[in-house]
Amino acid sequence: MTGLLVKTWRLMRGPLQWYALWLAHHKFIIGVSGVVLDDQQRVLLLRHRYWKPGSWGLPSGYAERNEKLEGTLCRELREETGYHMQVQSLLRIVSGYKLRLEVSYIGHIRGGELQLDSKEVIEARFFALHELPERLLPSHHELIALAFSETP
Repeated sequence: MTGLLVKTWRLMRGPLQWYALWLAHHKFIIGVSGVVLDDQQRVLLLRHRYWKPGSWGLPSGYAERNEKLEGTLCRELREETGYHMQVQSLLRIVSGYKLRLEVSYIGHIRGGELQLDSKEVIEARFFALHELPERLLPSHHELIALAFSETP
């Protein structure tokens, strides 16, 4: 049986192999977040309508089809705040929560003006590391700590 499977696989080649793999495997949602810093090394945090009331968190969103993950973060930041950014480096990739993959980056503001998307974001502010709000999402607190442990 294995021999037949191998021969069939080799005959398929190219796009047919990719379609077969796509059909046979789970599909994942990819969440992307970022520790986004201004020129004073302050962290941009958002109060989001869809999060627990009163909580603060990092800019984040979900990847769209055919989108590079760095591009996802830049797009989400631009859509939600009006800011433009440059991604510096990958911070962390976390898997294991159902069919979701979380990818986090660190980057810097590179322009734009604050214009909140009021359908999603209630407030956006920059915070110094020693002034982070109490209601910061715990997982985002970990990402900020990781970013600053790796920032020279």
